[in-house]
Amino acid sequence: MIKYAEPVESKTIEKPTNPAPKKAVKATLENQVHGEGANVPSPKLDVDEILKKGKKAKFPDFVQPMLATLVDKPFDDPGWEYEIKWDGYRAIAFLNGQDVELKSRNNKSFKEKYYPITESLQEWGLHAVVDGEIVVVNEKGVSDFGSLQNWRSEADGQLLYYVFDVLWLNGKNLMGLPLYERKAVLQSLVEEQGTIRAGYGIEAKGTDFFETAEKMALEGIIAKRSDSKYLPGSRSKDWLKIKVRRRQEVIIAGYTKNEGTPKPFSSLLSGVYDNGKLTYVGKVGTGFKRQQQEELLKRFEADIVQESPFEKQPDYNKPSRFRPDPPQATVTWLRPKWVCEINFTEITSDGVFRHPSFVALREDKNVKDVVREKAAPAEALVKSDELPEIIKAPPKSGRKTLLNPTEKTQVKKINGHSLKFTNLNKLYWPEEKIYKRDLINYYYQIAPYILPYLKNRPQSLNRFPNGIKGKNFYQKDVTGKVPSWMDTYLYHSEGDDRDKHFLVSSNEATLLYVANLGTIEMNPWSSTTKKPDHPTFCIIDLDPDDNTFEQVIEAARVTKALLDSVDLPCYCKTSGSTGLHVYIPLGGKYTYEESKEFARAIVTLVHREIPEYTSLERTVSARNGKMYLDFLQNRPQATVAAPYSLRPKPGATVSMPLFWDEVKSGLKMSDFSIYNALARLQDVGDIFKPVLGKGIDLPKAMKALEKRS
Repeated sequence: MIKYAEPVESKTIEKPTNPAPKKAVKATLENQVHGEGANVPSPKLDVDEILKKGKKAKFPDFVQPMLATLVDKPFDDPGWEYEIKWDGYRAIAFLNGQDVELKSRNNKSFKEKYYPITESLQEWGLHAVVDGEIVVVNEKGVSDFGSLQNWRSEADGQLLYYVFDVLWLNGKNLMGLPLYERKAVLQSLVEEQGTIRAGYGIEAKGTDFFETAEKMALEGIIAKRSDSKYLPGSRSKDWLKIKVRRRQEVIIAGYTKNEGTPKPFSSLLSGVYDNGKLTYVGKVGTGFKRQQQEELLKRFEADIVQESPFEKQPDYNKPSRFRPDPPQATVTWLRPKWVCEINFTEITSDGVFRHPSFVALREDKNVKDVVREKAAPAEALVKSDELPEIIKAPPKSGRKTLLNPTEKTQVKKINGHSLKFTNLNKLYWPEEKIYKRDLINYYYQIAPYILPYLKNRPQSLNRFPNGIKGKNFYQKDVTGKVPSWMDTYLYHSEGDDRDKHFLVSSNEATLLYVANLGTIEMNPWSSTTKKPDHPTFCIIDLDPDDNTFEQVIEAARVTKALLDSVDLPCYCKTSGSTGLHVYIPLGGKYTYEESKEFARAIVTLVHREIPEYTSLERTVSARNGKMYLDFLQNRPQATVAAPYSLRPKPGATVSMPLFWDEVKSGLKMSDFSIYNALARLQDVGDIFKPVLGKGIDLPKAMKALEKRS
């Protein structure tokens, strides 16, 4: 049984009556790119009254999209509305509350592949069927089909779903209503945020709209009669498309390889169906990268055939006046199964595309539907007395996920290096159902914040290949075990003269490689490879034993009060485990020995204030259950969890920098975890930056502490 949503709130929606002036059209298109709207005065429509006109109908399983007819130029006839022609995948969304399906024009499911859109549609919570276009847009808001075709996860580009029509809503079929009324209903549903955007049109002069779209490097425009009904599966003359760039889908029926070429292949042999027969339309020899060519050949392997599939075999070695002596090519024929999209400049008199360039495979298109599109004269379809603004740049936001939620193995290019991420479905925090992909996604998102604390710093890898419940091991030496492009730091173990190397996580690629090894926490040195004997900061590690966390908080506040009394800056973070860390910036000006003695002086005074539950004893048994005020973290090669590092603890806690007014009763280690660390950083920024700053005057500070003692 279908559960219907609450009645749509009664709204009045403006109906366009007069074409917007040219300036308004330009403003509307540009404002869509930049995230703003344009206002065109118009009378109002009552959504409730419109919905009463809809016919009762069951929730449909599939609707064949209504299609537009290609025409050769824009026009200015009245009675038409104009939309951007998005360069993406047409998709109809079937929304039954949380049960959402997203289908292509040939009934292929996009539900899992474009999961951010599916999730947004679920959050929308409607009982509706809407028509739209899936796109990936650049920073200007312009769609890029190549990026969409290669999209695998949120890191591959800003994915949007532009909705331009509503076909069914709360048990009512709306397809028989005129477009301007359907648009009014849609306007009452779509909120301009997230991945779902409004893609409906405005009334304007078609020539003005087209001119602006052309200047903005859009694919083209769509013209729709304002009173047109939605006709499923029809290529209607009530909907027209005018392309800015000339494009065409073609069928790949073979490929050639020129004699002596180092390329995997030289060109694709393309065709279209003409009266049911496969007709040759030219060689496509540009627009590829080598990796693309290699991937295409792998996909073609199963479809190699011995005979040409064309009705008339093409002369693929045909000379021309520009190339009178072409290289002799061999051909491999393919079953006509694959469809790709090409750009071209014009069509020759014998029907061959000039200067075709490969754009991408089109797996959403049926081969039999690929025919040569001929632009009909606009005047033939639009009577001069009848005819009948919208790109938004994505808002700047923090990073989204690198890896998609389904594939167990994924390859991503980071800093120019191809990284293979494996075993992504392995549970790392079993109770919380946090997987290895979540670990890697976290470090990808947090990379801009954590890398300043890892850059040029050697680290020991504490690896958990089977998650926090499995066995872990430490790895210091990575000699010959990591790719050659990674930074390492030479060292020798005591009594061992062999060259060994620490890993140095100076960039994002190394950080993610390390995470893929199962390294949950990032533990860098306090010094860098540039000044390995001079730490950047001094660390006071408040390490509880049988203490309450309230006592740890009190110890941190006592430390802060002491340092305030001698005018020394200090910064606090959770360890992510059981304690708190207090950092004092040194600026790499002093040795580890000097840092250690400075820390010793601080903890001695802190212990004097709260001896009843703190200890300076290094041996655990000698502490008698008291909190260890650890100053020995300030030794060469000693490490603690970096700011924003995950910890292999229940709840996937994070070592989180704190404002001092947060270091108070009620603070819990579980307050900061994989679930909310990024949101906090986006809200408050990196408040720990000063620990990497100039640093204190240590001799002066020591004298001030001596006076306190």
